[in-house]
Amino acid sequence: MPIKVVPPAKTKSAPRRVPAPKKTGKKAAEPVTLGDWLKHAIKRYHKTGATLGQVATNAHDEALYLLLRTLAMPLDSKPALLRRKLTGAEVMAVEHMLHRRLEERIPAAYLTREAFLGEYRFYVDERVIIPRSYFLEIIPQQLDAWLPDPAKVKRVVDVCTGSGCLAILLAHHFPKAKVDAIDLSPDALDVARMNVRNHKLQGRVKLRHSDVFDAVPKVKYDVILSNPPYEPSAHCERLPAEFHREPRMALDGGEDGLDIIRKFLRQARDRLQPHGVVLIEVGGLQAAMDREFPGLDLYWMHTADGSNCVCLIQADRLRAWKG
Repeated sequence: MPIKVVPPAKTKSAPRRVPAPKKTGKKAAEPVTLGDWLKHAIKRYHKTGATLGQVATNAHDEALYLLLRTLAMPLDSKPALLRRKLTGAEVMAVEHMLHRRLEERIPAAYLTREAFLGEYRFYVDERVIIPRSYFLEIIPQQLDAWLPDPAKVKRVVDVCTGSGCLAILLAHHFPKAKVDAIDLSPDALDVARMNVRNHKLQGRVKLRHSDVFDAVPKVKYDVILSNPPYEPSAHCERLPAEFHREPRMALDGGEDGLDIIRKFLRQARDRLQPHGVVLIEVGGLQAAMDREFPGLDLYWMHTADGSNCVCLIQADRLRAWKG
């Protein structure tokens, strides 16, 4: 049975600080094996009060992931590997990694230069938000039911694409479709370009530099999807240090979190096929969205953890909207 690394939290800002450990009065033995170092790392996560939610939801999984990556060991390694003794050079590498993660508060994904959504691996660095999204379950499990014939989907778009991860998920899900990936940040598009190339999708995924749809040709899409900046500005100010490492423009949605969403919905109205749908991930703004857009009759998609933070809007509702 392989060592298991649990997938990360899904929302953009779901920080969870690791609680402080209970004091026992006993002095811990020096770590020797990989298993010892895992226990040692977990204790240091607790001692430093590190914040989780970007790569994993608990200290065990993030620490194990970082140890395996630091030591160039497979993520699906067998548990017997935990009995392996570390060399002097490996101990130095692990200590350096733990210092950067726990003392400098650098998110794990920026240390390893990678993030995962399901089976898909993406390159990431400080130019983009670390991928985490409920669209990982919505796209393969629920989206098709809202389309007359998923096999005939021709054009889809990911607005505020960041690393390009959701555009790439859409391209894999709709293998015959052309995908537009839009972002305002040239730096983010540079990262997205790397991921599109790594997934060999240059022929189908078109990167576009634009503020929402401002600079995008007027084509009609079957699916318009977005995981936009939606955190209220005041909330962004209060985020833990690890989340301040991410680009502010990928998180900050203005005073009430709805600035980009308002513009997105107004522009999406003329970009949708008659049978098309719009999907938006909005974190904790469900009540605010329902108050702001009562005429859209937002449908909240079910998520496995019950957060239900992705809404769907059908084309006829969006065209009739007076916003």
